[in-house]
Amino acid sequence: MDAIETFETEKETLNIYIDESPESPREWDNMGMMICSHGRYDLGDKHEIDFKDYSGWDEAKEAIIKKYDVAVILPLYLYDHSGITIATTPFSCRWDSGQVGFIIVSKKKLREEYKVKRISKELLEKAKSILINEVDIYDTYIRGDIYRFEVTDKEGNHIDSCSGFYGNDYKTDIADNVSDELAELLKK
Repeated sequence: MDAIETFETEKETLNIYIDESPESPREWDNMGMMICSHGRYDLGDKHEIDFKDYSGWDEAKEAIIKKYDVAVILPLYLYDHSGITIATTPFSCRWDSGQVGFIIVSKKKLREEYKVKRISKELLEKAKSILINEVDIYDTYIRGDIYRFEVTDKEGNHIDSCSGFYGNDYKTDIADNVSDELAELLKK
């Protein structure tokens, strides 16, 4: 694959590529659990919910709340048109978008994570914010907005490489991992 951007100093060349085999952020240590159902895509996390057992999203939501003793539950919506994107708020296109599931965090997980017995309103808001962030990162992943870099010397010999730079700030993140000279070029 060709580099999407190239930066050169007198000593080094930095090539930036789309990361074609990134790790799914759902493999990370997440607070939330994504419970999704879609006919063509395998989204979210492994779960034991069969959405066919319910007559709609409201009924499925109630079953999920009961099964997992949910502290926070947010809907998940998918937009599918020349690629896919996911969010916790609906998309405006009713033809190419719709609900695909939920992201949740259980009361047990919140208590364990924050070492509390009582779950406050502030903690619920913090958890909601974390879940939204997890969806945003997952959205970056499913849109393929992840990058990798390679640094070579002038003869083409490998000096360094790294992958897994997510989203629009990839240049800033890459700049933290290369020589000062290359970092300066990335910041321009």
